[in-house]
Amino acid sequence: MAVGLALSSVVVDELSGSTVISGFAGTATVLGAALLALPTAKASGRGGRRAGLTLAYAAALAGCLLSVVAISVRNWPLLLAGLVLVGGGSAGNLAARYSATDLSPPGHAARHLSLVVWAATIGSVAGPNLARPTDQLGMGAGLVEKAGPFAFAALAFAMALLIVAAGLRPDPLKLARRMNETPAPVSDQNLTTASDQSSPTTSGRSGATVSPSGQNRTIRDAWTTLRTTPMARKALVMIAVSHTAMVSVMSMTPVKLHHDGSNLDVIGLVISLHIAGMYVMSPVVGWLSDKAGKVPVLMLGMGLLLSAAVLAGTAGHRVWQVTTALVLLGLGWSCGLVAGSALVSESVPVERRPAVQGLSDLLMNVCGATGTIVAGAIVGGLSYGMLGLVVGVMVTLAGLWLALTWRNAKAA
Repeated sequence: MAVGLALSSVVVDELSGSTVISGFAGTATVLGAALLALPTAKASGRGGRRAGLTLAYAAALAGCLLSVVAISVRNWPLLLAGLVLVGGGSAGNLAARYSATDLSPPGHAARHLSLVVWAATIGSVAGPNLARPTDQLGMGAGLVEKAGPFAFAALAFAMALLIVAAGLRPDPLKLARRMNETPAPVSDQNLTTASDQSSPTTSGRSGATVSPSGQNRTIRDAWTTLRTTPMARKALVMIAVSHTAMVSVMSMTPVKLHHDGSNLDVIGLVISLHIAGMYVMSPVVGWLSDKAGKVPVLMLGMGLLLSAAVLAGTAGHRVWQVTTALVLLGLGWSCGLVAGSALVSESVPVERRPAVQGLSDLLMNVCGATGTIVAGAIVGGLSYGMLGLVVGVMVTLAGLWLALTWRNAKAA
């Protein structure tokens, strides 16, 4: 995913000759993550986490191969179609973080979720810096310029697909349902010897008995759950705002740096540091969320996103200031995603988690896709600085809303 983040908007910019169209690169990837969020959630609800992740990573693999073909024939609409499928990788990564919460003891969901987010650090930071060497390897193998990184990404997704399909056993969601149906102490023996088969019915904290493939994991039931769970609604909104702010600024930063004269090495370094901000501190964010509370960490995230927007919007041609802004942008996103996702998981019954989590990822990515479209229009028609102003206003309003509603809830 990180290779595509650093390169896709630049490639679309070169192929289309339009800065506005280049913004659709980020839009396509985020839109793909949104479109694949529900199929991934439905597959998880019916067949467990392994089935959902297999679907997501298979789509990403196909998207990378299609992107290689599109770059080879210099067809930017075809490249955008490939990037939509590549978005399946994001859908898979987002679904993977929830797998860690399926068996979490009370009060540990954020820490467990954050470890999965943190596990992506090495590949995510290394990815953008592999753009040039994998490009050279690709050209040496007969591929056209800038197709090599997508071929490399295809190999990475194939490896992820193989590991999940063969190694994610027992399936955590199936096991969580089984243990939820028959209350028993969690032990190493439970985790290693429990059957990997779901029982015909499961009983959640709400006391309802449902079929694993029934209507409780439909979008209608996800909305019903959210309507009756205020904290889950707040968490969902903050996740969406955090992701929209991050994707909007990040997607247009490579184009800005490219137009300012920065080469692929500089662009790759900036994006790498941004991704480090997203992932490296996630265990600390998870620990802080469990100890200090999810809502305070969400408000901290809004503050970090505001700082990032201000720095990015006033950076001019100063690469160091853009870099600082992107690091803070990643930290703010980490606070929103880790604390918000843990709050969503803890707020809903286990049997309804896949549907609510899928809806959360859908809305988050739809908002992110909309943000990249607006970001491309703002940068193309006005400036990168104006984008910083718009994002700053958005996160400020979201932070104020969260603070006021939380204060009123505590007072009540």
